[in-house]
Amino acid sequence: MHNWLESFILTFVPLFIVIDALGNIPFVAALSEGMPHHERRKMIHTAILTAAIVGLAFLFFGQFILNVMGISVGSFAIAGGIILLVLSIKYMTTGRMMEVIKEEMVAVVPIGTPLTVGPATITALLLLATQFPLYIVLISFILNILITWGIFLLNNQIIRFMGQGGLKAVSRVFSLLLTAIAVSMIIQGLNLLGILNTVTAS
Repeated sequence: MHNWLESFILTFVPLFIVIDALGNIPFVAALSEGMPHHERRKMIHTAILTAAIVGLAFLFFGQFILNVMGISVGSFAIAGGIILLVLSIKYMTTGRMMEVIKEEMVAVVPIGTPLTVGPATITALLLLATQFPLYIVLISFILNILITWGIFLLNNQIIRFMGQGGLKAVSRVFSLLLTAIAVSMIIQGLNLLGILNTVTAS
């Protein structure tokens, strides 16, 4: 049985990695290029609000949605883990996780979703909710959203401080951790389906 601090760390860290706020800074900077300062801030506020709504919707109603569709959490975890594994490998080999298209509603799509809260984050939320108390997952998600909000607002300063090379290095490290999380999700999904019976230390 995990204590509160252990549970918080074990929920906060995976969400921080899959949301990958630092790795998304170049996308935010590129999509907000040429915007006046107030429009850039408005775009970021809208993107964060979108990400929060999508994440909370799946955290509270994701299990119900899966039940209605006849999909088990285990199956969803395996599917999400495979997608996450493919995306993380693609990022490590090509430097890009997905194609970003500039549209009128870039705050909602792609920044809010799927860049900030996409399939990987949704899968992580659903899987973590089966392993830890819901309120701890909720606290970890909200804190990650607030941190992401702050990082996006400071994206220009962070880029100047770290440089493009530094951001790429951090993103590559995160992508490696993302690969490990993807494998863990697949294993956990197989466990939930009863295909594997791994023994974890208490």
